Amino acid sequence: MARITILQNSSDAINVPAGTVLFRRGDPADEMYVVLDGEIEVSAEGTQLGTARRGESLGEMALIDNVVRSAMAVAKTDARVVPIDRRRFLFMVEETPNFALQLLSIMAERLRDDRLVG
Repeated sequence: MARITILQNSSDAINVPAGTVLFRRGDPADEMYVVLDGEIEVSAEGTQLGTARRGESLGEMALIDNVVRSAMAVAKTDARVVPIDRRRFLFMVEETPNFALQLLSIMAERLRDDRLVG
């Protein structure tokens, strides 16, 4: 599985206690997250869509297409995440090709998994 490794030593990681909601469906998309430790569950309309673990991202779709959140993200366990706002996201995509490739790899894997299930 693809992982985002460039942020593993990020000094701006935040601690997220289990049960904390990172975002809800319909919220404005102001940040994406990269999970450093723990698990974040992503669901929509009561259906679990997946769990983001170490090195995985969540919330990037809404940043990319600039629409409101299509799902809800809740910390399944205590976790550490790196929030990435739109400005930082655009900078990293432009200046750090490895970040962009890792993010695209994660998204491609999700699309393939969805096709297999659906």
